[in-house]
Order: sequence, then C-alpha cells, then structure tokens
Amino acid sequence: MPHTDALARLWPASAVSVRAGDLELRWIDDELLVQLAELAGRGIHDPGMMPFEHPWSRGTADEVARSVLAFQWGARHRISSESFVLELAVLHDGIPAGVQGLTANEWPVLRRVTTGSWLGRAHQGRGVGTRMRMLALHLAFAGLGAREAASGAFVDNGPSNAVSRRVGYESDGAFHVAREGVAVLHNRFLMSRERWESLRGDHIATLGAPIEMQGVEAFRASLAKNVGS
Repeated sequence: MPHTDALARLWPASAVSVRAGDLELRWIDDELLVQLAELAGRGIHDPGMMPFEHPWSRGTADEVARSVLAFQWGARHRISSESFVLELAVLHDGIPAGVQGLTANEWPVLRRVTTGSWLGRAHQGRGVGTRMRMLALHLAFAGLGAREAASGAFVDNGPSNAVSRRVGYESDGAFHVAREGVAVLHNRFLMSRERWESLRGDHIATLGAPIEMQGVEAFRASLAKNVGS
C-alpha cells in the first residue's frame, strides 16, 4: 500500500515506530525533539559522573538542550544503503523519557547494529531502560534483519552495564577509551541473532504486551535504495 503521508513516502525513517504496551520508540520529529532537549537539560546523570565518550551532557540546561538539538538535526540525514543512524524517542505512557539510537556501518555486509541511549533522570530506575533496549533489539532483528547487535558502557556506568546483562548480552571484552582526557575501560557487549531468538520469549514477557511495529518494512526497503548519504 502506498504511503498516504508525504514525509513518510519521501523519507521512510520518519514513519518508524515500535511499541509494547505503555512503551514506544518513535521517530523524533521537531516537536518531540524540543521536549527531549529540555528533558536532557534537566539532567541525565549525577554531576560527578560521565557516561558518554563526548561530554555533551555537561553545561547549563540550555547548553545541554542545544547539544541534543544539534546532534539530532545532524543525524537525521545519515541513512543510506551502506550505513544508517536511526534515533528514536522513548515514550513512556506517552511522555518523552529519552532517546534510543541504532547505528550501523557497512550494513549490507555486517548486518550489525550498535545501540546507544539515554533517559531523563525522572524516568530512571523504573525498568524503562531494560524494556526500551528489548524493543530496540526486536526492531533490529525482527524488523531490520540484523545479524548481531553490539552495545557498550564505561566500567563505572553501573546502570547501563546492568541493563546489557539483564537483557542477555554476552561480554565481548573491554578496551580503553579516552574520556575527558583520561583512559577509561569501556565494556563491550554482543547479542547474536541466535541468542536473541533464544531470549525472545523472555523479552516479550518482560515487555508485558505484544510488540507492534509500524513503518519498519518501508524503512528496511529504503536501505536498499540508497535514499541518502
């Protein structure tokens, strides 16, 4: 069936969403982006820690919000047959809670996605991080046909490491990454398609509702058509 929405027809990524019950991952339009930027400005982590390789979350509320705007505007066009950056808003009970991203390089050959995410502090510690990662994996494997999914976190980022282990990733070693002028160990995690399939039932039980995807088939087809650069 042809798209009835002009933007979705021209840019299929704009119609992507995946939902399970009260949790949804959805393309970030400008209205959502402003809400997410202001959410990030209110804080993502304790001032004494830094979970990101690039410290974009430091600064005043407006400075952090502008960093979110700049990154997301710059990421939107990065979709082609060879690589893509798909940034999705996390909505919990319809309220913007954070961002879940999927990035792929040499996609036709590797079929590997790398996930990255953040949650506003008010939404942390409620199981949202675990469930949104499960939704992202369902999108990657069931929706896009990925072969494997990678993730990572600095060793001192306890919550992120815990989410990866809880979801069922396997450890793939650790390596040093420069963070604010210091070499810090960064854990790497890997989920193969076979392992995801073995855990799929557990993930659905944790999500607590059937998974619904929209716009994914058209987006997957667009990756083979070199829709951007």
